[in-house]
Amino acid sequence: MTGNIDLLARAREGQIAAVARLLSIVENEEPEAAEIVRATHPDTGHATVVGITGPPGAGKSSLVSTLTAAFRARYPRVAIVAVDPSSPFTGGAILGDRIRMRERFLDEGVFIRSMANRGNSGGLARTTKRVVNLLDALGFDIILVETVGVGQEEIEVVRVVETVCLLTIPGMGDDIQAIKSGIMEIADVLVVNKADRPGADRAVKDFAQMMTLGTPRLDWKIPIVKTSATEGTGIDDLVAAIESHGKWARESGDARRRSLDAMRKEVETLLRERILRELAERVTDDHLDRAAARVADREVDPYAAVEELLA
Repeated sequence: MTGNIDLLARAREGQIAAVARLLSIVENEEPEAAEIVRATHPDTGHATVVGITGPPGAGKSSLVSTLTAAFRARYPRVAIVAVDPSSPFTGGAILGDRIRMRERFLDEGVFIRSMANRGNSGGLARTTKRVVNLLDALGFDIILVETVGVGQEEIEVVRVVETVCLLTIPGMGDDIQAIKSGIMEIADVLVVNKADRPGADRAVKDFAQMMTLGTPRLDWKIPIVKTSATEGTGIDDLVAAIESHGKWARESGDARRRSLDAMRKEVETLLRERILRELAERVTDDHLDRAAARVADREVDPYAAVEELLA
């Protein structure tokens, strides 16, 4: 652990290479990951974590880049966690969307991390929460989490961030899909991006009408913000909406409720992983082969075979 203590100290000093190495250890679930989480967990809970989600083509990456510049004018350190689809050949992240953030790479106050979702459903990678917590512990003020862009399944982001911004664009026809999928229920802020296109005002009216049909979430009224990442319009309004929701969430207890839900999910996930690892160590391939042969020979049924293996 001595090497990791030194690595952690350098990361806390802001050395980018050390931050990147720590994130790789946690993301790839290397043997030292648990020790790093133990050492940094007490320092979490300070960053503002914002999720940017929505269907492909909604302009998430461009908006994240523009939003990052706006937050950098207010805060010293901003991190971006961009979850990309996995390459079917290498299993790594397909990083095409990062091209749209190239102007952020020269800013020493901005750290960008791309993660492969590795086939995980929900729009995020399985270890996204751990990566976000580590960045929080290392002193980043704002952490923006951009999801894959799978549309209907992007609901896991609500367990990782405190404010979810759901994007759509005029004329995309996602309003009905949003109702069907239930993704509207996780939105804290609705964003009509590419608002310089025709139909933006109509999209805002449609969303406003849709929200009157649902059950309001406590006393938070979901704001609808028009933005154009390319023209830079509406960004200050979006920042204000995000900060307003964060203040409401802390004062109403919604932030605490969401944190408890996220931690329960994380503990449950780690527990499941631990049980599977221990089971794999005890039940070898030979055990499975013998059990399969007995089932195939009709000596036992599959349920009985499982009970014998567990015993």
